[in-house]
Amino acid sequence: MPELPEVETIKNTLKRFVIGKEIKEVEVFWPNIIKRPDDVEQFKLELNGQTFQDITRKGKFLLFQLDDHVLVSHLRMEGKYSVHPSSEIIKKHTHVIFRFVGGDELRYNDVRKFGTMHLFSKGEEFTQKPLSLLGPDPFDKHFSQEYFYQKLRKTERNIKTALLDQSIVAGLGNIYVDETLFRANVHPLKKSSKLSKREVKAIRNEAMQTLQEAVLQGGTTIRSYVNGQGDMGMFQQELFVYGQENNPCKKCGKPIIKLKVGGRGTHVCASCQKL
Repeated sequence: MPELPEVETIKNTLKRFVIGKEIKEVEVFWPNIIKRPDDVEQFKLELNGQTFQDITRKGKFLLFQLDDHVLVSHLRMEGKYSVHPSSEIIKKHTHVIFRFVGGDELRYNDVRKFGTMHLFSKGEEFTQKPLSLLGPDPFDKHFSQEYFYQKLRKTERNIKTALLDQSIVAGLGNIYVDETLFRANVHPLKKSSKLSKREVKAIRNEAMQTLQEAVLQGGTTIRSYVNGQGDMGMFQQELFVYGQENNPCKKCGKPIIKLKVGGRGTHVCASCQKL
């Protein structure tokens, strides 16, 4: 699943191609992707004539800023956006097409069909699901040391599970949680409520640093992820533990092991991250 750095990279890539483009019409081939409004025809009608003014991001969500509406899109496991000439053959698994005045098209492709789209009038998007359920973005001023510490001390869940909770902090997923905890020297099974202020500070700082580095590298290419125009991210070359099972730890040389934490594959150096 694309995480914050991948979604940030997609956002920055797509902005080069769609800002200022006016939607002539919308085609929807898989209506289940459209979660709001309930009527797909209304979804299409409200988008006709709208111009893309900006693209922003909240956690793992893309927010397409239009004249009167905000289109909130979650890519889930395999969702991808790309821009094509209208004459180009439509690939299999293309489920939504935004046709522009002038001929180009923004196409949404999703092999597993898990992605979602919600259309809101401007100003409503943060007051209703799904965005109303999210905690602060890691780069948001509200993601303060005190906020983070108070949130963690109130939960008995292990820190890996807590960091994957999007209501605590939005945008972290399996890859970057494993990397963050390794860099902070914190074992993923340690109870959140037992973390010291020093450990919480380290986790917060390493999360922000890891995500920033990943954004600069264009995200991580794991399995089939590519950005909005098919380019691969390169942060996988910087990974310390994720996907490194049985490889020597880059810090101490001991083998990286893989655990199951909350049903998720979790990579850890038992020497650097003592429980």
